[in-house]
Amino acid sequence: MSLTEVTAHHPYSPAVVAGGLAFVSGALSVDAEGTAVPGRTEALDAAVDRMVDRLATVGGQLKDVVKLTYYVTDLSLREEANRQFERIFDEPRPARTFLEVSSLPYGAIAEIDAVAAVEGR
Repeated sequence: MSLTEVTAHHPYSPAVVAGGLAFVSGALSVDAEGTAVPGRTEALDAAVDRMVDRLATVGGQLKDVVKLTYYVTDLSLREEANRQFERIFDEPRPARTFLEVSSLPYGAIAEIDAVAAVEGR
């Protein structure tokens, strides 16, 4: 089952705009077919890629993000997440929350949701 087929069965939107903000549903560290991406940095990058795909459904871009929440199955991913943050965001960087969870769907090790400023789009 492809990721498109997997997400088509969920009762939520990839992203919703309200009051000039886009609220992006959690995006897992999976590839386009819905398979968990191996490798720590690669998995975090895949979660960001999926989040950016969802943000684009409401006309948003990575530069619009003002808040991210990382859900990870291993707190030791924090250092990789910090390096990712520095690599993909210019200063001032968005606010961020980093939480450990016991597990995530499809064997993913990370899920990222976001809030982005998309006023006027």
